[in-house]
Amino acid sequence: MHVVLGTGPAGLALVDELLARGRQVRVVNRSGKAVLPAAAELVRADVTDRTALAAAVEGAAVVYNCTHVPYAQQPEVLPRIQDALIEVIGRSGARLVTIETLNLYGPTGGVPMTERTAFAATSRKGRVRARIAERYLASDLPVALGMAADFFGPRTMIASLGATVFPPALRGEPVVAFGDIDLPHSYTYIPDLARGLATLGEREEALGKLWHLPVAPALTTRQVHELIGEILARPVHAHVVAEPIPWGPFDEEFMAEYAELFYWHTEPFVMDDSLYTSTFGQHATPIREALAETVRWFTA
Repeated sequence: MHVVLGTGPAGLALVDELLARGRQVRVVNRSGKAVLPAAAELVRADVTDRTALAAAVEGAAVVYNCTHVPYAQQPEVLPRIQDALIEVIGRSGARLVTIETLNLYGPTGGVPMTERTAFAATSRKGRVRARIAERYLASDLPVALGMAADFFGPRTMIASLGATVFPPALRGEPVVAFGDIDLPHSYTYIPDLARGLATLGEREEALGKLWHLPVAPALTTRQVHELIGEILARPVHAHVVAEPIPWGPFDEEFMAEYAELFYWHTEPFVMDDSLYTSTFGQHATPIREALAETVRWFTA
């Protein structure tokens, strides 16, 4: 039994990947509602409720933490989730695979981020993420941490390469872009993230470590837009949001929280996945192929 906590884009992509690998899959969220393949079991539970969590992960070999917490709630809620996971998963005997984000490193001045990059977050949310990662790595829990850059791909809407890019591009309208679009920027394709998490759940050598999951070589955001334009056979023009101000689905509350992470778009934002690829022999989907599949999903 492989248990996926959360039904956001990452969790749903992971469900697809695990089923494709022939796994028995149970999915957990707070609402008890989700559009899932028929082969997946859905359980309603709040992961901070240790009794409910214990019931939800009973019999699991691997538990994947793909829970999503809005930015404003992360400093308070993420440590509570971790407390519950460490206690419950520790008792269950399952492995834990959890998604972490690059904000725990802080600004690097454009130096590519590796697993050896110091945790030097300057943001409130980044410091919380750093403490969580440090606690996991110092624990006795059989845990692997999978790191990703900016998400894009099927089902991914609220992202810098999401609903403000693909739908307007399909309509021939300007797309929204943040910061300096001529800086290299790493984007993680959601199916690559899912394959990476599933692999971490299978491999003994993944445990007790942090891994940068497969990511295509960084292009500038302008180059990414040009590739989308080639796929659509028409130019893609960008409206650049140079500062963290509300725009479209990125409302005032979101941008107020995102402001401390806006350095992602004002310096090169490059994630190095060479440790993962050399260890597991698994590489990212070529960026043009990933963008074409994302265009097909948004078109449908």
